[in-house]
Amino acid sequence: MISMPMNGRNALVTGASKGIGFAIARNFALAGANVALVARDGDNLAAAKKAIGAEAGSSRLEVVSADVSTADGCRQAFETARDALGQIDVLVNNAGTSAAKPFVNVTDKEWQDDLDLKLFAAIRLCRFAFPGMIERRWGRVINVLNTGAKAPRANSTPTSVSRAAGLALTKALANEGAPYNVLVNSLHVGLIESDQWERRVRVEGKGRAASDLYAEMGKNIPMGRVGKAEEFANVALFLASDAGSYLTGTAINVDGGMTPVT
Repeated sequence: MISMPMNGRNALVTGASKGIGFAIARNFALAGANVALVARDGDNLAAAKKAIGAEAGSSRLEVVSADVSTADGCRQAFETARDALGQIDVLVNNAGTSAAKPFVNVTDKEWQDDLDLKLFAAIRLCRFAFPGMIERRWGRVINVLNTGAKAPRANSTPTSVSRAAGLALTKALANEGAPYNVLVNSLHVGLIESDQWERRVRVEGKGRAASDLYAEMGKNIPMGRVGKAEEFANVALFLASDAGSYLTGTAINVDGGMTPVT
């Protein structure tokens, strides 16, 4: 892990029980931050807290079981984290699932569910966190999006549209927060090893290992491989720490060079 101290900072990370969110929460804790891990599944959260706590014993870890696709869930997540840790200095909006199909097959409910989870969750949590960050003249917001926000492919709705809106939100908030040293950036996922892909292998039931799937997917990436969650989390740590003090409004692809749009 790159050494970029976050000593004394309090962070809230959504979708933190597995995958990229877990890796980000782990990196923050190892860097000295206190972290509120937010997700829906309490058992997965408990396992994540135990795993991170075994490595980062000096950091305070809080788990919040909440559904941030709802207004009440966002309020619960923020208020519980703030009451447990104090002011929230760093907010990582990472909650989301992959939802992609041909446009004509996407129902109104699927559109609304996707927007609630991927866009409105970020809007609501930023609304809670932003005033305190501005008052203290220090804050970091990281919106985890995907490369489809910049270069949507066919059959990528509703995710690509929700993520594109998240990119616009990032830029708008960055311009508002910049005079107060509240920095807002987005990180865009390409192909990263995750439980989502490994779950797909299990569901397919074809007897192949996740490593076989990753090797196959890596053939289409200029670097020749799928990325690791830890590599994504290292970039998040840079943006959340003082090392990233002159970056705001940026949209960074973490994709091994896969996306044609920078």
